Amino acid sequence: MLNKFYKIIHNKYLRFFKFIFFIRYLFVIFIISIALFLTIPNFFNYEKRAKFIKNHIFDNYKFKIIKLEKIKYRAFPTPNLELRNVQVKVNNSEMDLEVKELNIYPKLISIYNFENFQTSKLILKDNSIVLKASNIMPPLKNLLKQKSKLSLKNLDLSITNKNKSIINLENINFANYGYNKNLIQGRIFGKEFKTSIDDNFNNFNFKFLGSGINVFINFDVNHKKDLKSGIFGAKILNTKLKLNFNYDKKILEIYNSFFRSKNLSFKNNILITLNPFLIIDSRFEIEEFDSQLFENLNFIKLLEKKDILKKINSKNEINFNSKKLTTNLIDNFNLKIDTTYGRINYIKKFSFSDNFFQCKGNINLLEEYPLLFFDCYIKAKNKKKIFNFFSIKTKEKNKTLELNAIGSLNILSQKTNFKSISLNNDYNASKEDLLYFKDTFERVLLDGNLINVFNKKKIKEFIKEVS
Repeated sequence: MLNKFYKIIHNKYLRFFKFIFFIRYLFVIFIISIALFLTIPNFFNYEKRAKFIKNHIFDNYKFKIIKLEKIKYRAFPTPNLELRNVQVKVNNSEMDLEVKELNIYPKLISIYNFENFQTSKLILKDNSIVLKASNIMPPLKNLLKQKSKLSLKNLDLSITNKNKSIINLENINFANYGYNKNLIQGRIFGKEFKTSIDDNFNNFNFKFLGSGINVFINFDVNHKKDLKSGIFGAKILNTKLKLNFNYDKKILEIYNSFFRSKNLSFKNNILITLNPFLIIDSRFEIEEFDSQLFENLNFIKLLEKKDILKKINSKNEINFNSKKLTTNLIDNFNLKIDTTYGRINYIKKFSFSDNFFQCKGNINLLEEYPLLFFDCYIKAKNKKKIFNFFSIKTKEKNKTLELNAIGSLNILSQKTNFKSISLNNDYNASKEDLLYFKDTFERVLLDGNLINVFNKKKIKEFIKEVS
């Protein structure tokens, strides 16, 4: 039986088995050929072929290789050329990219044909680059908008201004292909971040991992050539900001802006002229605020920035309308501030409990001891109502009150000088009275902090002292 089965196989399938045994030799020859194809390039002199490699890198990536230490061929796991300690100029800019290891993955046919050298992708490992803040965009655009496959691994980026480092980004990883396409990851301020970019580079999303910070920018697709417009948004813990913007290198317009936090919320529009001079025109509509927010303001630190204060020219208007059933001291508030070369002119108006207050004046922040000049006017239809508002018992009948005070306040020493005080056109304070008001004002209202001027308890105490 077995012999019969053997004869059937031998007669009918002999040719098939002979073919199988023949294929095994072809398979061995194929494996040996592939191994030789991949390993023979190890013996090439790549110093002579460096010219073709450099030309290809520049033509396809706009990377000009200034110098390199050596070129080494690696067959596994994928054939590639390893360039060590490479210095690259990005898009003919002045900025040099220092690369410890640059891996070029050539197409298979290019391994032997360097005159027509082609690559499938480029990987740069352990890189560092220093960019000037004034010229940061051209090199970055070149890196981000590569059409050929490019990957950056472990890039350290330092941004400088006048040879001083202002920000450092570390361990940046980026690839324009694959699963993590257009995803930038790294560290900034010691925190990990992640930025995603869409294929058209119109939408950016930035996250500080584990910190609750999220920022996004969506550019309009159909914007004009010289105009950048879109939406900017940010969320930092419980603080949110969202705005629309237009930017054309000369003017930055911010509109439909809305800011909300635990202690403050407002809407605003800002027009910033950048050239030929910096001019700011803004309008803020305050919806809610907590007066304690301003207690930590440090005027002294502000005055230290005189170089910045000189450059600011602005017109600003701030409005506030208190909602009903709130505990705010102020019902309505309007403040206009104009700044020119460190000098501020202001006029503020507000009302509380049907009483009107106006104060105008100026201050030169560039002076060694800045003086805030003021000319303030208060008009109350019902004097008794003011006392009741501050919970002060009085026997006063319903009378009008008109008070005018002119003087100055030294911001640094917080000393006051009253030039004149008049009441209802029938009282003008004497020198002795002015000194009394000065001492009481400084002792009760200022008390080491300018913000105390708006403290309801302090105002109540001051009224009781002088009335």
